Amino acid sequence: MARESKKSKRERAAEVCRRMEERYGQVGSALDYHSPYTLLIAVMLSAQTTDRSVNKVTPELFRRWPGPAELAAADVAEVEDVIHSLGFYHSKARHAVELARTLVADYGGEVPSTMEGLTSLPGVGRKTANIVLNKAFGIVEGIAVDTHVYRIATRLGFTRAPSPAAAEKDLLDLIPHDLWTGVNETWIRLGREICPSQRPKCDECPLADLCPSAGNPDRYRKRSKK
Repeated sequence: MARESKKSKRERAAEVCRRMEERYGQVGSALDYHSPYTLLIAVMLSAQTTDRSVNKVTPELFRRWPGPAELAAADVAEVEDVIHSLGFYHSKARHAVELARTLVADYGGEVPSTMEGLTSLPGVGRKTANIVLNKAFGIVEGIAVDTHVYRIATRLGFTRAPSPAAAEKDLLDLIPHDLWTGVNETWIRLGREICPSQRPKCDECPLADLCPSAGNPDRYRKRSKK
């Protein structure tokens, strides 16, 4: 099979985004939040768990600690009690309290609106920062690549990166800036409905004609670490 040109791959990536927007529209966050602070905490808690699970614990979490100042003064064990149903709740509780203390000490209790500021916070990487910048501040500086986005990008042949974090650079190089905003939410929807890790429904996929892995979802598995 001939090697695909960068121009062809970029055209294919743009068409993927167009079809995803056509199918899902402007998708909002599945996480419940009402401020940059509550969004930041919710996104951080959502790592390796479902948004639905996070939405079950955040009402009580934000009732008890409604802002960074309150959370900064919280006992980590009490935060653990509130979020204990989530995966990795020990480290998440510790990071949440450390994050709140950093916000109070270094940012006057306000969530920073820059990539540098956000990624300086405990437990916050580029994926979380991209979501907060986009949803809370309307700033599009990158693409939030979670496991769904990474899996789909790999199957589409858009990346051979060994991790979701490393895959972002490849996607930014292929996808036009004005299409970055919708990638995370729409590709997550596709990943949940059509393209899960096991038994993807290639015969129902609106991207089948654009996907080199259609009918062979493990095509790139050996070259991509999960």
